[in-house]
Amino acid sequence: MSNLYVLYEHAAGYALFKVREFEEAGAFLPQVEQSVTDLSRFNSVVKLMGFSPFKSAAHALENMNAVSEGVLTDDLRLFLETNLPKDDVILGVIEPKLGAAINEMVNINCQHTGVVPEVVRGIRCHFASMIKGFTPQSASVAQLGLGHSYSRAKVKFNVHRADNMIIQSIALLDQLDKDINTFAMRIREWYSYHFPELVKIVPDNYAYARCAQMIGDRKQLTAEKIPELEEFLMDSSRAVAIVDAAKMSMGMDISPIDLINIERFAKRVIGLAEYRLELAEYLKSKMHQVAPNLATLIGEQVGARLISHAGSLTNLAKYPASTVQILGAEKALFRALKTRGNTPKYGLIFHSTFIGRAGAKNKGRISRYLANKCSIATRIDCFNEAQTDVFGKALRDQVEERLKFYEDGELPRKNVDVMCEAVKEAEEVFKSLSKKKKKKKKRESEAGLNGTLETTHDESVAAETPGKKKKKLEMEGEEEPVENGVEAEETPGKKKKKKKRVEEADESNIADESMQQEMGVDEPVKKKKKKKKSAENED
Repeated sequence: MSNLYVLYEHAAGYALFKVREFEEAGAFLPQVEQSVTDLSRFNSVVKLMGFSPFKSAAHALENMNAVSEGVLTDDLRLFLETNLPKDDVILGVIEPKLGAAINEMVNINCQHTGVVPEVVRGIRCHFASMIKGFTPQSASVAQLGLGHSYSRAKVKFNVHRADNMIIQSIALLDQLDKDINTFAMRIREWYSYHFPELVKIVPDNYAYARCAQMIGDRKQLTAEKIPELEEFLMDSSRAVAIVDAAKMSMGMDISPIDLINIERFAKRVIGLAEYRLELAEYLKSKMHQVAPNLATLIGEQVGARLISHAGSLTNLAKYPASTVQILGAEKALFRALKTRGNTPKYGLIFHSTFIGRAGAKNKGRISRYLANKCSIATRIDCFNEAQTDVFGKALRDQVEERLKFYEDGELPRKNVDVMCEAVKEAEEVFKSLSKKKKKKKKRESEAGLNGTLETTHDESVAAETPGKKKKKLEMEGEEEPVENGVEAEETPGKKKKKKKRVEEADESNIADESMQQEMGVDEPVKKKKKKKKSAENED
């Protein structure tokens, strides 16, 4: 009978246990389940054979990512080879993908059903007490840290940067279309009580809201406002028709408060419509950054809807062309399968211009061909490192040629020739991009060197010899003994000399004052300044 070993992946490391006795028949009995939760009984069933701790948090995250993706790492392979016996062994694992990888790489029979889940449940329950020097608190800290880092990495991980932004922006774009349509209908009904003739003259929702905001009270509309109406209507005849209709309108009179509310609501609708245009431009730029080939082939909005429906650009790249063809028509497909009717020929790709241009007989053919090219473009966008729209242009030309073939019978070029030309063109584009990057790096490095040279030059100029510094300090001490109310640090010998000088100056000042008092002469301005300075020194 082969021995059963169980591999357990913990946040702290890999552990290998040998199962001594465990009956599969009674694994789900309540008595057996209670014995699994009891540590003393469970220790008689399971024995620890080896434990390999992770070196760091980054090492743990790398191994856990590999386990979740079903990849056998070098650390795990070395651990199994050193701790498992070579003959007659069955290894129990939780992840079936990891078991398949171990079986393929190390040639060990793996099992993930039967007794293995129940044994792993017991190991998970008692793992902290089964390993020496490991406490439940340290186990919970390791699990919490690895869980945070794993979740953070999953949130940050994205094969091509910003396809989440595309999904959100196309969803918001669709919602804005619905909301703007609803609000425009409301403003039409509301303003039609006052000016009903405007609905037939201006059918566009955005232009109607602009007109309602600008006109306000129809009685005040004169021929002077025709140029303003022409600015956004782009039609002089319509502007004249609006002015003429306002003079003979059958609408009711409206109060100023109602007009204010209508104008406010029209302003909101106009703002939403303008934001919708800005969002469409943003989506266009994002699509050309993330999936340039798909956007060039089928259009920005249709490509964004395909990415949104698939969930991500990676998921869309994994789909076969037959799935891309009917993506968005799942209800019709399952209804057709249930009723044994005709399956749909196209889904979201119906909104592309190619299917609309094809004849009724060729719509199914061109949709199948277009889905094939879309899947190729998506895979290039997803797995190519440098982004370029060269392949998208080549694929679009191929679809155009296929349309001509269905209409006129003109034979299109072979796919191999078209792709060879596109690859050559793409290589040239990549070379030019690499040259530009190198030039930028050189400029940045030169700018950095110039900055460092300037700083070193300034430092060298600022740095002076100690002798010069001493002389400067002595000169400053003689000329300016007090700076900003703080006395400069000086040697005790200098302090004595300064005191003598100050005392002599005071004595001379006193003698001069007594002489001036006797002579009766006023003190000049300079003496006052000297007095102030001496007073500051005494303070």
